[in-house]
Amino acid sequence: MINKKVINVSKALEGVKNGMTFMLGGFGLCGIPENAISELVKLDVRDVTCISNNAGVDDFGLGLLLQGKQIKKMISSYVGENDEFERQMLSGELEVELTPQGTLAEKCRAAQAGFPAFYTPAGYGTEVAEGKETREFDGKMYVLEPAFKADFAFVKAWKGDAAGNLIFKGTARNFNPNMCGAATITVAEVEELVPAGTLDPNQIHIPGIFVQRIFQGEKYEKRIEQRTVTPKS
Repeated sequence: MINKKVINVSKALEGVKNGMTFMLGGFGLCGIPENAISELVKLDVRDVTCISNNAGVDDFGLGLLLQGKQIKKMISSYVGENDEFERQMLSGELEVELTPQGTLAEKCRAAQAGFPAFYTPAGYGTEVAEGKETREFDGKMYVLEPAFKADFAFVKAWKGDAAGNLIFKGTARNFNPNMCGAATITVAEVEELVPAGTLDPNQIHIPGIFVQRIFQGEKYEKRIEQRTVTPKS
């Protein structure tokens, strides 16, 4: 059995270079690859394109890369929680490609499945469709969307084994599964890394064939982006 375990995040990110395109899993601050992001900050890679549902917050997640002006372009769906993102976008320092959330997920999944493009009704008649091929199916108009092309996909799972099989927990099972195998190299960080053969095959969400490198993550903060509690009566 192929062993895809690497000793730490530094080994997992070998080959990362300036100008690359990265996919980063997560929804808000839930299920984001915290260790990989911290390592990207440490490596000080520049002029990168990041594909992620959101852009983190000012002092956490992808917000850390934005602080260091390491990101050249963001391809995202929801970006409303990051003041630095807003500043860089409005000043022209940051290229931004806003994508409907379902389309963003499908562009990842299409890349994972080896499809070069797909038709979707989302965005037809808006700026999203400008310059793209459109076609009518059964009386409804659709936009042709290309699949993403990325050098690395960084995902975070709850549990994984040395063969790269992954199990996600709760809301962390968001964009992470679709990004596995959707880039040239998929790097998975997990809270618990177990020997191959330990996981129940019926519980595995992503098989190891979609993962090239896996490592045991550490020191997860798991921040809550918008904490809402019931007021005391």
